[in-house]
This record gives sequence, C-alpha cells and structure tokens, in this order.
Amino acid sequence: MRQFLAFVKKEFFHIGRDKRTMFILLGMPVVQIVIFGFALTNEVKNAHIAILDNAKDPAANSLIQQIDASRYFDVEKNLVNYVQVEEEFRKGNIKLALVIPAHFNEDLIHFNKAQVQIIADASDPNVANTLTSYASAIIMDFQSRMTKNKSLPYTIQTELRMLYNPQLKGAYNFVPGVMAMVLLLVCTMMTAITIVKEKEMGTMEIILVSPMRPQLVVIAKAVPYLLLSLVNIATILILSVTALEVPINGSVLLLIGESILFTLVSLSLGLLISAGAASQQTAMFISLVALFLPTIMLSGFMFPIENMPLPLRTMSNIVPAKWYYSIVRAVMIKGLGISGVWKETLVLTGMMLFFLTMAIRRFKIRLA
Repeated sequence: MRQFLAFVKKEFFHIGRDKRTMFILLGMPVVQIVIFGFALTNEVKNAHIAILDNAKDPAANSLIQQIDASRYFDVEKNLVNYVQVEEEFRKGNIKLALVIPAHFNEDLIHFNKAQVQIIADASDPNVANTLTSYASAIIMDFQSRMTKNKSLPYTIQTELRMLYNPQLKGAYNFVPGVMAMVLLLVCTMMTAITIVKEKEMGTMEIILVSPMRPQLVVIAKAVPYLLLSLVNIATILILSVTALEVPINGSVLLLIGESILFTLVSLSLGLLISAGAASQQTAMFISLVALFLPTIMLSGFMFPIENMPLPLRTMSNIVPAKWYYSIVRAVMIKGLGISGVWKETLVLTGMMLFFLTMAIRRFKIRLA
C-alpha cells in the first residue's frame, strides 16, 4: 500500500509541476460549461421582426404591442407596402414579418375571425419553425383575450402543461450534454497521454523495475485524475445551478455518484488508449477524433437518436456519453432515483470494467 500511495503522490507532483495540465484539468471545464451552457441553446430571443399594418385600427395596434412586448421579438420596422417585406429579408435585417390585412378590427367584430400572414426566413429551418411557433402562440393568446366573453360554437381549447421545464429553457437540455462532453474529453485525453509520456521521457524503465505490480501502476496513474475530476464535478454542478439556473431536482449524492462512475469510465478508456498508443500525439488524436464526434453526434443531446437510421442508433449504444446524458437528465431534471437509472448505471459499470481490464492486459511490462 505504501508503494501504491507513493506512486499516486508522484503523479500528483508530476501534474502539479505542469501548469498547462493543471489549466486543462481545472480551467477548461469551467470555460466549456460557461461557453457551451450559454451558447448552445435552441431558444431564439430578440429576433428582428417587421410589421406591415394595413389596418391601423385598435385591434391591430394591440396585437403589435403584444408582439413587441415579448422577449422573443424586437419590432425592427413598420413597413408601408408589401414590396418592402422581401427587401428587408434580402438585406438580412429581419427574421420574420407579420402582415395584418385591412379591416382587421372590423372582421373580428362582425365575423369573429380575421386573418394575418406570417412570413419567415426559412434559410434556417429550425429558427424559422421556432419563430413561427412563438408568433402563432402570441396570436392565439391575443385571440383568446379578444373572445373571452364570447361563446363560439364548437370551440376546442387546448391546455398545455410543460413538465420539468415550464419555461422551455435550452440550458435544461444542454447542461447534461455539456457535462458528459467535458468529463469524457478532459478525463480521457489527460489519462491517454500519461503512460505514453513516461515511455517518451524514458522513465518507464524505472517504473517497470519497481516491485509494484503493473496492475497497480495503471490504477495509480488514474487516481490523481479521479480526485481532480471530483473538483470538476463540483464546479460544473455549482455553475449549472448558479450561472445557468438549472436546478438539481433529484438526489445530489446520486448525481455525484453517477458522475464519479462516468469519470471512472472515461479514465479507464484513457488508460486503454494510452496503453496501446505509441506517442502522445497518437493518444491525443485518438482521444479527440474518436471521442469528440461520437459524443457530439451520437449521445442524444445535440440530435435526437430516435430520428437516426438503425445503424447509427445501434452504434450510439457503445458511446458512454449517451448513457451518462440519460442519467443526468433523469436525476437532475426529472428528479428520478436509482430505480429510474439502474439500467444505464449497469451499462456504465460494465464499460468501466471492460476498459480497465483491457488497459491492464494491454499494459506492456517489457518495452522491447
């Protein structure tokens, strides 16, 4: 045990002397969670909108004021004719245009109905769909207030209830994904170069002639990064709650425990890469290229896995970030307990044991 602790202590000294490594381990997760947490969002706010008001009556003015008061829209211009609508879109000044026909108020009073036209810039389909949904919701709310005291035949009223995220904040979806990406990339990348670095520096010979078993050498390499990852987990959770306003609805201890399990998976995977790589560049290349794209594309937090073809859906099951993302979303957002994430926990445990076993078996005790 003394020899094992001595190796762990040596690794701590080695990491502490490398300022760049300390910055990557402790600084990069903070930078990434803040940048990605605020930048990665499917919400559209303060979108520029143009109004072509052909009615200029009280009802039209009330509708325009309600749209302008929304945090999603910023009325950029009040247009005079229909030709200006396409001109503003071509200039890139607006994302949405609302055309209110003449006699808008009279049609509401006499016929209990009126038409408005929403024109969106569909060069970005996702933004166009989001903005038209926002505008339609505001118009429907305006209509419900206008017809509050009137009984319309065969009226169907829809009551919406958004569970777990009533305000539809994008951070609720992206924070679990960013946590998975940060922990996987940082832990795997840093541990992937540890054994290779010893080989390149020529210190592996000294380690191999020590009386400690190779299995303990591999584990000792991962222990310092595990302890530093605990600091990263605490930092990420604090920033998520305070800066990004994402609550932890479930058990904090369960969330930390699952994060530690995912960290162990990442460290084991990094050790496996390190045991098989011939140079630090190769180890880092494998860590970035082989893990970054699958984490982004196949974990489910950027693109729904259900919409992917069957081969990609099958391939996503071997991506550790997919299972951790499901766990964080279930515990942190939905407030579920261990009964709701036991399957994902077993999968991550199996991955950790597999990667760690393969790393120990592939660790060469002879350099030649």
